[in-house]
Amino acid sequence: MEAIAPAEYKVSEKTRKAGFGFEPDDIASFVRSHDYKNYKKIGEVEGIIEKLSVSVDDGVSQDSVDTRQEIYGVNRYTEKPSKSFLMFVWEALHDLTLIILMVCALVSICIGLPTEGWPKGLYDGLGIILSIFLVVIVTAVSDYQQSLQFRDLDKEKKKIFVQVTRDSKRQKVSIYDLVVGDIVHLSTGDQVPADGIYISGYSLVIDESSLTGESDPVNIDEKRPFLLSGTKVQDGQGKMIVTTVGMRTEWGKLMETLSEGGEDETPLQVKLNGVATVIGKIGLTFSVLTFVVLTIRFVVEKAIRGELAIWSSNDALKLLDYFAIAVTIIVVAIPEGLPLAVTLSLAFAMKKLMNDKALVRHLSACETMGSATCICTDKTGTLTTNHMVVNKIWICGKSLEIKGNESVDKLKTQISEEVLSILLRAIFQNTSSEVVKDKDGKMSILGTPTESALLEFGMLSGGDFDAQRSVYKILKVEPFNSVRKKMSVLVGLPDGGVQAFCKGASEIVLKLCNKVIDPNGTVVDLSDEQARNVSDIINGFASEALRTLCLAVKDVNETQGEASIPEDGYTLVAIVGIKDPVRPGVKEAVQSCLAAGISVRMVTGDNINTAKAIAKECGILTEGGIAIEGPQFRDLSPEQMKSIIPRIQVMARSLPLDKHTLVTRLRNMFGEVVAVTGDGTNDAPALHESDIGLAMGIAGTEVAKENADVIIMDDNFTTIVNVARWGRAIYINIQKFVQFQLTVNIVALIINFVSACITGSAPLTAVQLLWVNLIMDTLGALALATEPPNDGLMQRPPVGRTTSFITKPMWRNIFGQSLYQLIVLAVLTFDGKRLLRINGSDATMVVNTLIFNSFVFCQVFNEINSREIEKINIFRGMFESWIFFSVILSTVVFQVVIVEFLGTFASTVPLSWQFWVLSVVIGAISMPIAAILKCIPVERRDTATPHDGYEALPSGPELA
Repeated sequence: MEAIAPAEYKVSEKTRKAGFGFEPDDIASFVRSHDYKNYKKIGEVEGIIEKLSVSVDDGVSQDSVDTRQEIYGVNRYTEKPSKSFLMFVWEALHDLTLIILMVCALVSICIGLPTEGWPKGLYDGLGIILSIFLVVIVTAVSDYQQSLQFRDLDKEKKKIFVQVTRDSKRQKVSIYDLVVGDIVHLSTGDQVPADGIYISGYSLVIDESSLTGESDPVNIDEKRPFLLSGTKVQDGQGKMIVTTVGMRTEWGKLMETLSEGGEDETPLQVKLNGVATVIGKIGLTFSVLTFVVLTIRFVVEKAIRGELAIWSSNDALKLLDYFAIAVTIIVVAIPEGLPLAVTLSLAFAMKKLMNDKALVRHLSACETMGSATCICTDKTGTLTTNHMVVNKIWICGKSLEIKGNESVDKLKTQISEEVLSILLRAIFQNTSSEVVKDKDGKMSILGTPTESALLEFGMLSGGDFDAQRSVYKILKVEPFNSVRKKMSVLVGLPDGGVQAFCKGASEIVLKLCNKVIDPNGTVVDLSDEQARNVSDIINGFASEALRTLCLAVKDVNETQGEASIPEDGYTLVAIVGIKDPVRPGVKEAVQSCLAAGISVRMVTGDNINTAKAIAKECGILTEGGIAIEGPQFRDLSPEQMKSIIPRIQVMARSLPLDKHTLVTRLRNMFGEVVAVTGDGTNDAPALHESDIGLAMGIAGTEVAKENADVIIMDDNFTTIVNVARWGRAIYINIQKFVQFQLTVNIVALIINFVSACITGSAPLTAVQLLWVNLIMDTLGALALATEPPNDGLMQRPPVGRTTSFITKPMWRNIFGQSLYQLIVLAVLTFDGKRLLRINGSDATMVVNTLIFNSFVFCQVFNEINSREIEKINIFRGMFESWIFFSVILSTVVFQVVIVEFLGTFASTVPLSWQFWVLSVVIGAISMPIAAILKCIPVERRDTATPHDGYEALPSGPELA
């Protein structure tokens, strides 16, 4: 798109009065089209800053935010309106079997009214319609509830904060509160929050693939200053001025053309859809057979009576009744509750996990986490608190412990003013963090915990961040990233000289040094022996679980204009030991993982001794376990990897590529289900490769979060274990529901089919079967699929990747319970009148009502039995799950109402108290039967030990 020439930029009266020199569409147009020619004519970034009435140092004033939003719009995208409750009702009515049943009901009413009169002719048809209405409403309510939950989840996903300068202060604001003119600070891993123009920065590299599809990163500088919303910062840091927000941005235009995609089906839903299809086909076969048998019997009986040529409306009603029963058998047989149970269970778990600080981005991750056999976790912030403080410092050949002001005063007496000045410069100049004042004048630090700890120490030592920054001029910056493991800056001194400062991983920076400051404060050559002593100091700090950093300086001879950051020849200034305590509860969480058959591996960029000390404290590094460094791991041959990987518990000084290799090998060589934590942009490949990618909510970059399946909002390892617990709960809950549903299916199909074949009528009518279907599908799913996890879940091995979903213990319980129910119902169907001495004109109705009542109570008690597949104690935690308890209670109440008061519609008659007791007893007997069944041993192969096949491997050499 060709932008308009500057001369043609017309500004409306409203915009001019507000003090701006651009119309929203004009500025949006030339930034989107990268119109560099007009950009030059406007006066480049300075011209834009002037026309948008803003200052780079002060940023937007809070008072002008509303005016800017009124003229340039808000930074939000137009979203598709969500579906209303009535839409869900309408969708539920589209079920083919329900439509057929509605047609049957209407035909029943049309035939019933002329033959049986008003209102009796309405009852059968109206009963079916009321049952359908109940099924539709319950389904719609359930689906609507889930959609509300997913909407909340979506809102949570979109909570992104960016750093801006406003009212002369650097502060965090929501991406939605950005306005045109905002000065935004970008760093590696950030998402560009709106379209804008680059002001200044260092090595700013942008990944535009999400917009353009081009995988090559773009270098942003004065010659290529255009930044587009939705792109990612791959490297470097910089400042930009926001020129376009919301739907006028390139990303907004793209969003307009896309309709919102739904969630893909999870592996379990796919698996269960397969089960449902098979059961549906079996149901269809039984349904057709039932209809054929009933019709043939009816026709044969008419022929025997010699009435084959005489057909009345009653006969039509009878055939219609048979057809309705056949269709209802299909309704009961098709287990539409299976996918519903998965969605319900996942939605319930996601909501609970959201409250427990875990944001699930992909539904399937919840489920997969239940099968995880290995967690590869970061150290900093995940196992540790990420509240860092400088605990020790080695400077001028002396080691000092830092504990408050007294220690700092002692440090000042032991080193010269000049050395202290260099130390403070190394801290305050070589940092990507900032010290800012809030409204009350209180100092706070914006930046990473490591840098914050250093700046705090610098301020404690009498340093002034603003004073330092105003005296010295930063010329070049090489930001820290996980590959370089160091950060370097080039600083212009007031006298015209240039100094380079470098800080980072101790071993790496130490290799760049050839000089050191001795105890007298003079710079001397760093001999091999001294280098070994310094290494011992580093290892000593590390073995105390301190994170070590080296600070180094070098005088550069070039002039300020053309200096480049040196790669060697530095003078070692100090070694800093930063304390990052282990989070409370981590040791217990690791133990819980090990008990559950989940191995925990620490993958960190830190020093190996620090990593080992923390790993031992957390219980990760155990006897016989291996700690290895990234470079050593990279040099291993595939054969060596095969023997060593099972025993690796700690990987230190690792690159993101090492993490990716470890994850790939664990999955491909050993068939592990791997969960990986990551926070940096470079962790994205490992997060993507893993079975479950876990991004850190606090320390994580937007790029890492986008590639993750779950975002751990509090960066806590205990939360990760909680996700695993819920993952297992989902899997087990759905197994319980499938066991319950298959039992009902088998019994309902067989009893109706056999009875139709032998007696010529089905004991369970269409309305009764629809009620059973509601208990079985929607209410059963609600009760069993939303059970919270219990502690026993984390004391069993994970479920294997190729395991059959329906296990042998489940088949044992299904067949045992089905057999019991079929025997009882068959006895009542074929010999109930004689055994119970039921006489009179309504004897058949009484027996059929008793069969229906007993059948429902069998399901109620079997629902309780299904709470445990293998354990005998089925009542544990039952009263803590209010959903389960409410479903059971409401089922019983509704059953009483249907039998006693809705007999006209449900083809039932009120029962005496003795028959009610008999129905409850028949149902309750299923409990001891369930307990006996669970005592029958069956071979189980439904779990995978975390190290299947490892024992046979040759033991690898001890690497660390």
